[in-house]
Amino acid sequence: MKATLLVLVILLALVAAFAVQNPGIIVVRFLTVSGYTSLLVVVVAAFAAGVVSAGLAGLPGFFRRRSEAGAAARRIRELEAEIGDLKAKSGGPPPPVPRGNP
Repeated sequence: MKATLLVLVILLALVAAFAVQNPGIIVVRFLTVSGYTSLLVVVVAAFAAGVVSAGLAGLPGFFRRRSEAGAAARRIRELEAEIGDLKAKSGGPPPPVPRGNP
């Protein structure tokens, strides 16, 4: 957490230094649209677009891992219940009460 905060502070300091050193207005053209804006706005918009696209690229893996973790948790509960049933049939000690997330 501290390392992430440190990297964020350094990144913001670099952006602030960039803004101070490049206060000029530039012309931005895209297809048939054009307009005047600061160079900083263009850089920040490009950075934000990169962050969003990287986040979207990571979503399928996130949902796949989440689904696999849920399936594994269900399988663990099933196996614990089966162990409890086997212990009860064999006359062993009672099964432990499961703790944790449902």
